[in-house]
This record gives sequence, structure tokens and C-alpha cells, in this order.
Amino acid sequence: MHLDIPSGNFAGYIFDLDGTLVDTMPLHYRAWCEAFREYGHGSDIDERLFYSLGGMPAIQVAALFNRQLGANYDPVGLRELKERKFGQWLPDAPLISAVVDFARKVARTHPVSVASGGPRSVVTQTLAMRDLTSLFPVVVTADDVEHGKPAPDSFLLAAERMGVPPGQCLVFEDAELGIKAAEAAGMRWVRVACTL
Repeated sequence: MHLDIPSGNFAGYIFDLDGTLVDTMPLHYRAWCEAFREYGHGSDIDERLFYSLGGMPAIQVAALFNRQLGANYDPVGLRELKERKFGQWLPDAPLISAVVDFARKVARTHPVSVASGGPRSVVTQTLAMRDLTSLFPVVVTADDVEHGKPAPDSFLLAAERMGVPPGQCLVFEDAELGIKAAEAAGMRWVRVACTL
């Protein structure tokens, strides 16, 4: 995978997690389908819609799928069931090596952080299972901000916790909502392709 790194002197680097550092998005999709199936919905959720929601907090995703399916399932229960299923399959998720290698390189000389739309429990589990915990001293999750992506809140909080002005941060993202969030935060970004 080629990363198109923009020129410039960046003081800090912010990485999305799912689909950016770890190739977890197919597992998240599978887990949502299984959760809805267990709640009684007979067919898979719309895969194209799912991928368009990358970076959105899971509770909002559950509510949106409910609306799209004309269902009224408990969004909190759906999210919890989905996260349990995802956790079972997480060891199978490969690292996106080009991005992880870049993060390891810049972490020697610059602050790095993770800003994810996932809940803290899942984000920390993913980082731990993929041996990334020690690489990222700053981790911002959906639990830390009022507004998820495409709002800039998670990226702005990550910059603040790194002690880096937002305009001097470079964001790595795979999802359109995340790229919009980076732009809203006044940050430049690198798009990570969905394939390894």
C-alpha cells in the first residue's frame, strides 16, 4: 500500500483505528449482520451503507440501521451484542502494515495518538490484541466526546492531549466521515485505502 504523505512539517500525528491501523471493517460488518439476525431481522444490512458510516459512533450506527430497516430494536442492546461478536473475531484482523510502520517511525520523534469512533472498551481491546497499546499514549474514543465524526471533536481532543496545535497535525483516515472531521478540525489528512 502506498501512503500519499503531504509535504510539510507536522508536529503530531493522529490515526483512526478501524480500517486505518487494523483491517477490522469486514469484521464489524459481519458482527452487525449477526447481531441484527439474532434480534430477528432475516437479511443482512446494507453493506454499502455500512461502509459509508465509518467513524460514526456505534450507538448512532445501531439507531440508523433501525431506521433503515424499519425496525425498533434496542440500540444499546444491539451495540453490546455486536461488540461481543466482534471481540470473538478480533484476533483474525490483520494490521495495515504500511500505516502501522509509519506510526512506529514517527512515534520515535513526534507525539502520536488514536482517535476512533468506537467505544473505549473495544478500542483498547483492539489495540491490546494487536500489540499497539504502547505505541499510542493518547487514545480518544467515542466515550470521550459529545459529537462523533464528522464533527471535529475527537481530532481536536487528540491534538489537545498531545499538546500539538490542530493545524500542525496530520490525520490518517479510511472513512469519508473521518476525513470530513479532519477538515473541520483544520487538519491535513492521508486517505488510507480500504484494501491491504
